[in-house]
Amino acid sequence: MAISHLESMPLELLLDNLLMIMPIESVLQLASTNKFFATLCADELLWQRRLKADFNFSDAGTARTSGWRFIYRNIYNPKGGSTPLITVRTKNLFVQSDQSSSGGTDPSPICCAHRAFSRTQNSNRENANGRLGLGNKPRKRIGGSGVPFPTRLRIPGVRIVNLNTGGMSFHALDSEGRVWVWGNAVFLYLISFVDQSRRAGTLNGQIGALNSDGFSEPGKAAPTPLRLDLPSRITEVRCGRLHSLALDAKSQVWNFVNWGRPFVLSSNHLLHDSKPVQVECGWNFSSLLTKSGEIFVWWPLSGRMAEQIGSKNAEMDETKEAKANASDGAIPCVPWTLEVSDLDRLPPLPHLPTLADTGDDPDERDQLKIIKIAAMDAHLIALTKHGHVVLFRGLESEETLRSLGAWTYLPHFSELNSVRETPPFAASNDSTTGPGIAAPQTLKITHNKSVISVLVGDWHYAALTETGRLFTWGGYSSGALGLGDPMKIPAGAPGGFTTEEARLQAQERGFGTPQNTTQAVPTEVRFDHGRKTPKNRFCLAASASGWQTGALVIDLQVSYRYHWLIDAQSFI
Repeated sequence: MAISHLESMPLELLLDNLLMIMPIESVLQLASTNKFFATLCADELLWQRRLKADFNFSDAGTARTSGWRFIYRNIYNPKGGSTPLITVRTKNLFVQSDQSSSGGTDPSPICCAHRAFSRTQNSNRENANGRLGLGNKPRKRIGGSGVPFPTRLRIPGVRIVNLNTGGMSFHALDSEGRVWVWGNAVFLYLISFVDQSRRAGTLNGQIGALNSDGFSEPGKAAPTPLRLDLPSRITEVRCGRLHSLALDAKSQVWNFVNWGRPFVLSSNHLLHDSKPVQVECGWNFSSLLTKSGEIFVWWPLSGRMAEQIGSKNAEMDETKEAKANASDGAIPCVPWTLEVSDLDRLPPLPHLPTLADTGDDPDERDQLKIIKIAAMDAHLIALTKHGHVVLFRGLESEETLRSLGAWTYLPHFSELNSVRETPPFAASNDSTTGPGIAAPQTLKITHNKSVISVLVGDWHYAALTETGRLFTWGGYSSGALGLGDPMKIPAGAPGGFTTEEARLQAQERGFGTPQNTTQAVPTEVRFDHGRKTPKNRFCLAASASGWQTGALVIDLQVSYRYHWLIDAQSFI
């Protein structure tokens, strides 16, 4: 077909159909023919959709609106590489994790797609049970507990596109829809902290497992990344403290309370018209959002569901194959289906005010529908298609859902007039609040930084910008901030000791870390620790939980992709 004939075709047909199925080389060649196709083939939505279709990469957890072509180019076309799967330069993994120096054997590994940095807080146990995915390989040590800077984690031949961290482990999703796990399944982010009671490298580090046990045991450790052998292509992974969730290409919801025996949630509530479109894990509960805007919740570690899971595990314990012993770098999962007839559904939204200046069709303003959710400890936040932000309380258990569960409208995150009263938008620093609702607090250092994602750990925070910069602040948490060795950081600076006296004392003893005081100044994390010359790297995504943080990083100067990890234990 002649180019002139292509130009006469409807734009929707070109963007939604032809350009979505053409080989990417053909798309680039078409873009070089004339100005019209150069503009058309540079469409951001096109590259965002091609990333999802070609590499299983969605970035749905951020507010990114541009840069999709840049991301695609770095994933697909490595500098000087041959095989894209192995040499893609856009995916690196950085991980940080922490573990206390006494009482416990749970190193906390943290990782991220692309480069993952992680830190741990124990001197000899920070990488215990493989929380950082580094195995037992000794690494350079620092004086004190934790690994306070990024370290590379390698998963050869794998293109990681998403990273999630839970309480004690990491879950990474690759471009083929496969899930990789290590550490405790609760820790999945770039920088993280781990307390004394946590075991590293397992889905549930609070209980132990024998060497002869398989991954049917939640306390079984994964010292290095292992692939979950699942029958479905996974598109989304989320983690709670001691459990995780995954959504596959068929909209099936996979549940993990251990890595060896995942189960698919089946319920009459999940009809074709109400198929799951998003899953989220709270601290100890799971949730899903359906296409119709309904929210369902359940508690896999307590109550009726935990009893059902326990009964099934007792039955499967009679079968040797169901132990799920790892082999050839993979966990041979033994999947099963859990039928739930009375899945808990959250109540309808309360009456919400009409939001002004939203550009919505007046005829559709009464049609409230939830389009996105986020989960926390016993709370869930939802966003409606008109821009309302609402909070649901009472998700500690099945009982509290029925007795305390209720929606609360958050006007300061919804109404433009309220947003305008909040710094930095307000003319002054004064802001008003409604009864019982606190006004949002802003950090001046993040102004005009184009923040697209905010991450929360136990005592630390992280913010990712559209320009690929990662900022951290909050408690030191044995190095989860990722700002460097505190003994080499000037006293009073972010990530360092509060006083010079404390720094010198720790240096003299050869051991010690800053007090876990709150560092309120967001500071940029560097991903070139230990290099003699600076190296530019672009942080594509990040994740934080517990005492750990992880990130996916694009190397802008090297011709291949790395997976990075920070191991606190190996440095102590």
